This record gives sequence, C-alpha cells and structure tokens, in this order.
Amino acid sequence: MMHRNPMIVVLGGGPAGRIASIRLASAGREVRLIERGGIGGQCLHFGCMPVCALNDVARTINSVREFQRLGVIDSSPAINFPRMLDEMHAIQSKIASVLDTETKSAGVEIIYGKTGRLEGKTVFLDDERIDADTVIAATGSRPNIPDIHGIDLPEVYTPHTLSGMKKIPKNLAIIGGGVMAAEFAYIFSTFGSEVTLLCRSTFLKDTDKHLRHLAIKELKTVEILENTQVRSICSSNGVKSLTLATDGQTFPHEADAVLIAAGLVPRSEMLNGIKKGPGGEIIVDEHMRTSVPEVYACGDVIGPPYLTPVARYQGIVAADNILGIPRTMDYRFIPQSINLSQELAFCITETEDMTSLTIPGPAGPGTFWSVPSGNTGLAKLIFDPDDGSIGGVCAAGPGGGLILGYMAFLMRRHFSVHDFEEFIEVHPSTDGVYGLLKYASGMLKKRKGE
Repeated sequence: MMHRNPMIVVLGGGPAGRIASIRLASAGREVRLIERGGIGGQCLHFGCMPVCALNDVARTINSVREFQRLGVIDSSPAINFPRMLDEMHAIQSKIASVLDTETKSAGVEIIYGKTGRLEGKTVFLDDERIDADTVIAATGSRPNIPDIHGIDLPEVYTPHTLSGMKKIPKNLAIIGGGVMAAEFAYIFSTFGSEVTLLCRSTFLKDTDKHLRHLAIKELKTVEILENTQVRSICSSNGVKSLTLATDGQTFPHEADAVLIAAGLVPRSEMLNGIKKGPGGEIIVDEHMRTSVPEVYACGDVIGPPYLTPVARYQGIVAADNILGIPRTMDYRFIPQSINLSQELAFCITETEDMTSLTIPGPAGPGTFWSVPSGNTGLAKLIFDPDDGSIGGVCAAGPGGGLILGYMAFLMRRHFSVHDFEEFIEVHPSTDGVYGLLKYASGMLKKRKGE
C-alpha cells in the first residue's frame, strides 16, 4: 500500500511563509504555498524595498545638494516622479520573479491569486476545502488605519496605495510618529515637499535619545507636531483640510496629500477558530505553535516587531519544529535601523546599572564631506562597568545597519568589550563602534589597575 507524504499548507508568501516553505520542501516534505498577491510579501511590495528605492534617490539628491552648497557641483537634479515609480515597480517585479524561481526550485508548489482561509485546522482555498495535515499561517500585515473621519478620501495614501500618487505633493501631512513615518518624512522632504509629521504621542518615543536627537536634526525641514490628534479630514478642490487637536485645543491644517504611516496590524481576518490577541495577532508559543494542534503561525500575523529578519527566523523555527527539530524563538539581540540620510541602527538589551559612551562618527566613505556640517553620525556603547559585558550599541552612519547586524550577533554570543582589544578594523571606515569598544576595555582595566 502506498502512503502519501503529509501535505503542509503555508498561507502567505512573505518572508516568513516563503522561508518556511523552502526549508520544509528542501527536507523532502510536500509543501503547497498559497499567495493571493505577489510573492515577497509586505517587505518587497510595500515596505522595505520601496523605502530602499525611494531613499536611494533621496540620499543622492541630498548628497548633490551638499556638494552644491560647498560649490563642488553647480546644479541639482530634478526628479521624474512617475518614471521613478515605474522603474521601481519593474525592479520589484524582477525580484519577485527571482523569489518565485528560488521557491519553486526548492520543490514548493505555489498557488497564486487565491485567498487561503483557515477554520480551526481546516483550510479553504477561496471556498474550496483542501487537504492539509499541517498548516503554517503567515498571512502578514496591513497598514494600521486610524479611525478618523475622512481617512478614506482620495489623496489619502498608505504605503500600499502610494503608487497611485501622480506627483510629489507640495504640502504633505504624514500621520504617524514611528520609524515608518520618519523614513517617509525624510524621503518626501528631500524630494521637495513641505512635510508635517502628526505624531499622536512623542516622535520616535521608544528610540535611544541620541538617535532620536540625530533623527530630528536630519529632519530639520520637517514640522514635527507631537501629542497631536487628527480629528477629521475634509477635501475641497483637491486640498485636504485636517482638524488637529492638542492640549485640548483644535486647529486646522491644510495639505495637498496625506500619507498614513502609523505602523502595521496583523492580517488575520481570514484565520478563524484560533486564539488571537486584542490586536488580532495570532497567539503562538516559543515554537510558533498556535492554540490548534498542527497549526503554526509566524511573521507579521503574530504581531510586533514587524521586522523582515525576525519573520524569516520565525519561519525557520516553525519549519524546524514541524520537522521534529526542536527550536525556539529568542527575541533578544535583534538589531534595527531607521533609514534617513544615514542608517540609524541600534540593538539595546540592557541599560540598568550600565555605563554609556557616545562619540561622533568618524570621517570616511559617505561622511567625509559631512565633516564641516557635523553630520557624520555617531557611535554609542552601553556596557557593564564591572565586567565589560555589552548591553547596547548604536551606530549612525552609512554602514550602521551592517555594523549592528554583526554586533548583535556578538552580543548574543556574550562578547565583552575586552574581546575587541585585538580587533583590527578596515580603514577608511565610518564605524566608530570598534574604537569605543577598545577605549572602554582600556578604561575599565585602568580602573582596576591592570
């Protein structure tokens, strides 16, 4: 008698679902991946990659303007906004094609254009029930849309509808005060828009104070209104009139367009009969198991931190546990970055009873011409003054994200400042972290008389 290979159905082809699918198929399992839109998920189509694309253009313009100010270059370039979006979409399609080929080559069957739905452990493809011995729910996230009257008017955009913007707005109001809002504020202010950030609480409230100060400095042309509520949005002759409220007082604000950049929420409305949290996030344990046996969940659908590398690793954890390989999810030592004219990257796990050192970033590739303006970024080290263990690192500069990826890994491996005494860096570099590590080690040894 022939036994069929158990079928694993993965709902969602974003970073979490795709990596889980490849890992399972590569181990010889039969995997069917259901993807309603395009493979690559939020990251490729609406998040990381579009921000990278637009930010690359903004940074180029910013650099040219700096050279123009110094008299090195005579003129600044103009942006062909529609062409930029068209070219961006063409590259996104190419990346999606590469991901499709890679996933299918691993042995994954991909079904596009249909909605996967879950009722307990039962999977439906549109309205058709399909066999599934094990399920991974990786349905991702969608923009968080605040409950504001008029939020659905034309020229009120989200990252999902930004491609419908025909031209760069003269006046742009951005609703949000987190990383996403900061990144779009930098992009559009550099493109020439007069940008107003409408923050419900404090701008970048959970960010290290030095990085927050640097972000505000980089966004010097942006009006940042903190502790401000948007009560309503009205439209007249293409102009948006927003009613804002702060300190109990209301006042109007006009803009040509509004961008909602208030974060993400789990896309879990098609997942039923499974335990969810108050925000719709699927509840999982450290093995990515849900409340329903043989149903796993990973990626944005299980809630924050909404980071692509985290989603990928969650997919690995889910896949390995399905394969009988015990693996748990550890959310410590996760590096993050805010991408403005530089990468404001950080990984902070402990601050209590810690000492910190902060210095300006050194001159190097991407920062040499910023020395006169003092915009070379920074390096910050948080460490234990007794044993030198590292509690946090910040690196703002052209390579901040790359530096923090490795530093977070070394922190996870319990490296201390003393382990960097013999570290030899690449020069020239904009990395000031290694110098701080060496200095901290020498400082602690001097205190102890070593």
